[in-house]
Amino acid sequence: MLELLIADLATDIPGALRLQRMVQLVARYFACDAVGLLKLDDTVLRIVAASGLSNDTMGRHFVIADHPRFARILASRSPIRFEPDSPLPDPYDGLLDDKRGLPLPVHDCVGIALHLKGIPWGILTLDALQPGTFSEQALIELQRCSLVLESAIRVSELEEENRSLRLLSTQAASHLVQNGSTELIGASIPLLNVIHLLDTVADSELPVLLLGETGVGKELFAQRLHQRSRRNQKPLVYVNCAALPESLAESELFGHIKGAFSGAQTDRAGRFEAARGGTLFLDEIGELSLSVQAKLLRALQNGEVQRLGADHPIKLDVRLVAATNRDLNQQVAQGAFRSDLFHRLSVFPLTVPPLRERQNDVLLLAGHFLEANRSRLGLRGIRLSHAAENALLAYHWPGNVRELEHLISRAAIRLLVDAPDRNQIFTLDTDNLGIAPAVNSCIPKAEAKPLSAWQPLRQSVEQLQRQLIRQALEQTDGNWSLAARRLGLDPSNLHKLAGKLGLKTRPETVTHD
Repeated sequence: MLELLIADLATDIPGALRLQRMVQLVARYFACDAVGLLKLDDTVLRIVAASGLSNDTMGRHFVIADHPRFARILASRSPIRFEPDSPLPDPYDGLLDDKRGLPLPVHDCVGIALHLKGIPWGILTLDALQPGTFSEQALIELQRCSLVLESAIRVSELEEENRSLRLLSTQAASHLVQNGSTELIGASIPLLNVIHLLDTVADSELPVLLLGETGVGKELFAQRLHQRSRRNQKPLVYVNCAALPESLAESELFGHIKGAFSGAQTDRAGRFEAARGGTLFLDEIGELSLSVQAKLLRALQNGEVQRLGADHPIKLDVRLVAATNRDLNQQVAQGAFRSDLFHRLSVFPLTVPPLRERQNDVLLLAGHFLEANRSRLGLRGIRLSHAAENALLAYHWPGNVRELEHLISRAAIRLLVDAPDRNQIFTLDTDNLGIAPAVNSCIPKAEAKPLSAWQPLRQSVEQLQRQLIRQALEQTDGNWSLAARRLGLDPSNLHKLAGKLGLKTRPETVTHD
């Protein structure tokens, strides 16, 4: 087997494919049921290649402190074997790619730490359902294999660094390091295309406009952009424009001086000043009023801001990243968004793909959220049944990644309520997910009056919006958060829209659900 592993080192193939092939060779040679190659990322281990593990496992991040087996493997320079009766919980319990969809615990386990230049890189784990699979000779062979694997990992990382440096020749090498908090989980072509564009523009000073439906994770894209820019040692300041009351938006963004208005008892810097030298991320920028848009345009054009009530402007060096789920072109045409500001912001627009267009990414994300809930709830293990996987893949995800995250969390809690024994392997089925009817069901017909004929388009649109909001509220017993989810909106945006349409009697008291 060593000859086959070494042969792959000389093969010109993508690094990820090389590692996957090596993992499969290891699985065949040792006749085990599952092999996982996990990379150390601060305090977590994340799988980069696997054989014999369930589909959702690839999206999981294992917190080392929660998994004593992984901690022991990392701490040793020699292979570690865990006996079938080991009291230490097995991180892969229920995660083997069992064809019957039944959660079977792993019986025989070995692992070895991998190092690059003397620094821990990650671990290789081998698991078998048959006790006694791994002999003393197998451990010796595993030690030899680990040396070849370390070489393969080094070759793959060098190739990736060379590609990145050719793309971003002026960017410091430290910028290329993956940051766990900003990692975008997925391997689909639509996602990788956007990430490639994002990484390309990150090193420039161009403003970036992130477009996409609600819940697609635009904030994570903004974080990645900042981390890969030359400003990554400076602050990234987040502003949710939809949550800013119009009366306070100017003060929040640009600051104010003492006495500028009633209640302004001290000088206060705005978000622009807080982002000095770094990046300012304006989420839901389409919600800003026209008056605030005008002042934002001046700040972008002149590179300066003026605090409310102040006589002199303040020069600032800030990169702007904006995001919206609205059609700004349509808003410009309707006079709700300034065309000059739109053109200033959309120098480099990027559309984040909705989850339904990202193929199997839904299973990787589901695995990530399953592991997060397993850790948070203190469960031995939690996985998806094959039927649940198919249901997730068939669902249309109007709320995108955010909806998937909430769905997994609710399903995990419901399982725990029904079976409070945390020391078992839980399996989420379609009944737990509660989305099976939505896969094939038709959209219900609205019991509402027909739209009036020959009225202006804007009135027709507003009339239809009122009908849909009323229908959603009726179906959710007046629950604004659930209604917003059904309509594919953030609750704050739904409240604001309802106020504009006259569906709320006191819009000035609206709060977030």
